[in-house]
Amino acid sequence: MNLKGFHHLTAVTADAPGNHKFYTDTLGLRLVKKTVNQDDTSAYHLFYADGVGSPGTDITFFDWPVGKERRGTHSVTRTGFRVGSEDALKYWQHRLTMNGVKQDKIADVAGRPTLAFEDHEGQRLSFTVDAEGEAHPWENSPVPAEHQIRGLGPITMSVPDIRHTDMVLTKLMNMTPTGSFAGTHVYKMGAAGAVGELHVTVDPSLPPAQQGAGAVHHVAFNIPYADYEAWADRLQSMKVPNSGPVDRFWFKSLYFREPNGVLFELATDAPGFATDEPMDKLGTTLSLPPFLEGKREQIEAGLKKL
Repeated sequence: MNLKGFHHLTAVTADAPGNHKFYTDTLGLRLVKKTVNQDDTSAYHLFYADGVGSPGTDITFFDWPVGKERRGTHSVTRTGFRVGSEDALKYWQHRLTMNGVKQDKIADVAGRPTLAFEDHEGQRLSFTVDAEGEAHPWENSPVPAEHQIRGLGPITMSVPDIRHTDMVLTKLMNMTPTGSFAGTHVYKMGAAGAVGELHVTVDPSLPPAQQGAGAVHHVAFNIPYADYEAWADRLQSMKVPNSGPVDRFWFKSLYFREPNGVLFELATDAPGFATDEPMDKLGTTLSLPPFLEGKREQIEAGLKKL
């Protein structure tokens, strides 16, 4: 029972139209699913991914009318994206500059050239050179195919004390510690390259983070559909408080918090986003799971235009 790397990461925006413009126009990602938060249907849930909506490529956002995040520990602090070459990294350095995006200098992070930057709400992101795995460019992206984002890369979280978190990552989730750099511990999952790499920074001096625009809500790990019930049983047998099975229609989920409070999700690699929309129409209309379809008119009336 090994994790297949990351499935998706869900963050918070207070500006759905600006968020949509940044992630599709500036970053060139495809909006593969325009839906709502199934637990709060007044809020959009927007999924941006590669050209075919592959698991492990999507960053998603809840649109809530909230203030700015207060940064700190007990939180996910940076979301990595993979690009295929150092030439692609230089392309992005120039593109971000031309779009007025706040960025750092290219630096080595865990042995890979990396460019850290932020979106317009302070969401902390990075590009990492990693050509592992398949790429599925989006033909309508404003970014050339060879430079497009290939998917999620390393994701970084911050904790004040790693001991109990380490036990969950290694004993429950079967991750392998592979070293450390600058106070950050590296854990590998059963996926090649950066999509299978979780970075855990230890900093007891920071205050607890407070959710808001620019924050990460949760990080989801990719599991085979066939292993879903086994993972549910594993959480129960190890007495880990959790959500129990949750059917999100496009994938099935299990939610739990690691010991420092970061919300984790286990999400299946199927059925996928093309379950209710043709591949060439993904994200073009409001998509609702069957149990919300009867409330479509009410839900659409409460949503702003993107």
